[in-house]
Amino acid sequence: MKVALVHYWLTGMRGGEKVLESLCGIFPQADIYTHVLDRSAVSERILRHNIQTTFIARLPGAVKFYRKYLPLMPLALEQLDLRSYDLVISSESGPAKGVLTGPGCLHVCYCHSPMRYLWDFYQDYLESSGPVTRAAFKLFAHRLRLWDYASAARVDRFIANSLNVAGRIRKHYRREAEVIYPPVDCARFRPAGGVFSPPAPEAPYVFLGQLVGYKRADLAVKAFNASGRKLLIIGDGEEREKLQAEAGPNIRFALRCGDEETARLLAGSRGLVFPGEEDFGIVPLEAMAAGRPVLAYARGGAPETVEDGVTGLFFPEQTPESLNAGLDRLEAAYASFDPRILSERAAKFDVGVFESRMRACLESLSAPASHRVDQL
Repeated sequence: MKVALVHYWLTGMRGGEKVLESLCGIFPQADIYTHVLDRSAVSERILRHNIQTTFIARLPGAVKFYRKYLPLMPLALEQLDLRSYDLVISSESGPAKGVLTGPGCLHVCYCHSPMRYLWDFYQDYLESSGPVTRAAFKLFAHRLRLWDYASAARVDRFIANSLNVAGRIRKHYRREAEVIYPPVDCARFRPAGGVFSPPAPEAPYVFLGQLVGYKRADLAVKAFNASGRKLLIIGDGEEREKLQAEAGPNIRFALRCGDEETARLLAGSRGLVFPGEEDFGIVPLEAMAAGRPVLAYARGGAPETVEDGVTGLFFPEQTPESLNAGLDRLEAAYASFDPRILSERAAKFDVGVFESRMRACLESLSAPASHRVDQL
């Protein structure tokens, strides 16, 4: 069986790339297709594969400004020659599923989300963009939306990363999707011997994620500025300078941390603050694997992973007051959160669980030409 993995872009190791990494484990001989590749920013496991880029990679400044070329990405995808493949798995959050496959090929789309900036968060994206970007995006977003909807018909089977995203697929593409939660490398966050230490009295809370608008690090900064509690922000992104300028002395930044350092900082924290509306959200499960509770915004994928009162708490509104009230409740109930229970909850989403479910799903499917995926 000849397999191709199609991923939107490879410029970092976030949740989508962790899924791709696990797919590489299932299909060690698969070829990878992507718009842009930054070899310094992805894992060795991914780099061991034959990776092909679209013509987007040859455009000026593509590695840094790839999002500026979004209107050209449908054309770039459709120029890929995938006729020789038996199985194509597209990893979709940006443009990836729009590839053209042969009549005997099974095309499965693992969807992290229909493109947020075209659908659910279109107005939010416009509001956060500069005047030039806003004007340009209004001009081409309509055509991109039509193409995105049409390209969903090229997919034989959708797999969603959460019930939340399955609902978006149903809403925007009028397609049903099986739910297979993305992988969490729980072993990376468990302490040696499985013994969890309590946080030090001066331990900070942690915000972990890319510093972009929809992650709402700005909300965390405003809330912690108001309360004076300690916060450690782990991550980097386009909002970094703005956030650093607004942050008080009680807020520290840890930029570009490696996996081991991130795990250490999370394990030494008081807990995780998760203020954005995420498609799924692997970070809360990483915090649980480290034995730390989560305070999450009560929308998006977080209600599928955080058990209220058992592994964390929710706050209902994206305001500093609501977030701080949630922290007050979390601290009052802190002694009731058992690190072992948090870790056991995260283990239900471990890498092995994901790979087992993906194998079972793919083995059950039949390609359009009626041959079965029986060589996994």
